[in-house]
Amino acid sequence: MRKRGETIREFILQNVNEHQSDISSIAAKKFGLTRQAIHHHIKRLESQNDISVSGTRSQPIYKLIPEYKKTYSYALDGSLEEDALWRADVFQHVNDLPENVIEIWEYGFTEMVNNAIDHSHGQTLNICIDRYKPYLEIFVSDDGVGIFKKITEAMQLADERHAVLELAKGKFTTDPDNHTGEGIFFSSRMFDAFGVSSGDVYYAHDYDDPSAWIAQTERPKQGTIVCMRISNHCDRTLNSVFDEYAKPEDYAFTKTLVPVELAQYGDEKLVSRSQAKRMLTRIDRFTEVIFDFENVDSIGQSFADEIFRVFANKHPEIEISSIHTNKRVQKMISRALAER
Repeated sequence: MRKRGETIREFILQNVNEHQSDISSIAAKKFGLTRQAIHHHIKRLESQNDISVSGTRSQPIYKLIPEYKKTYSYALDGSLEEDALWRADVFQHVNDLPENVIEIWEYGFTEMVNNAIDHSHGQTLNICIDRYKPYLEIFVSDDGVGIFKKITEAMQLADERHAVLELAKGKFTTDPDNHTGEGIFFSSRMFDAFGVSSGDVYYAHDYDDPSAWIAQTERPKQGTIVCMRISNHCDRTLNSVFDEYAKPEDYAFTKTLVPVELAQYGDEKLVSRSQAKRMLTRIDRFTEVIFDFENVDSIGQSFADEIFRVFANKHPEIEISSIHTNKRVQKMISRALAER
């Protein structure tokens, strides 16, 4: 009984910030209990100062209480080194966590800080660390040109949202002599939640959700903000994520998953060859490509033909596949494959 109670309370802590008004219902459904039974666990978490309650008695709002918050600010004056910041200021906030979690934090933090140092052209770098009982969040922000704007200008794209698609594929960098373009790709797949906000575009990837997603914000932001979050007791490892997309013998980055959803905006349909060609940009750098059609309702014949027949015939050395296709999408893909 004690172990089950701990499991229930851990679930509440992990999910309360995303379900501030309905966590009782979510937990009750999850464990087959009444809301009253869940309420007893919530009251215990309140008494331990793990969560706070506001709102009314009939409509309470619950939030996690951070164990602490810490912020750091640095001048982007050419003297910063990401590994030095990790050792001096950040490691102390994670050194009591499991070794695998520490390794993920070191990789993600140093990659994102290095991006700000080398690419942002900003004046200031800010680090915000929020430590909660179930997880840790780190925000890395700068006041530079903005990552999506920089990619858009470098690739001469028509829209900053196109830059998100390029970033999601991996192997993209505006400085190929000094960078591989792997940092954001792998970081986004290591953390429980990973997000990048720049200008009026927000890109997010959740580990438990196979589809990445993009949104536009009403208030454009200067510079770039990266948010990373992972459970303090996660059993994921750095090597397990690398192994999923790279050859284990040499860690060559050979496989990518392309979230097709990022290529469509609003009510736009994926019907044209030009849309497909945009999707296929730089795909020839990989030996295995998986097109993820999660949340894509339909595609046109020309779009499917360009990817699964024309491109596939030109590049027989590349293994191309698709996942999460509905019947309409699969019908178009099958038609293109039949024509090969």
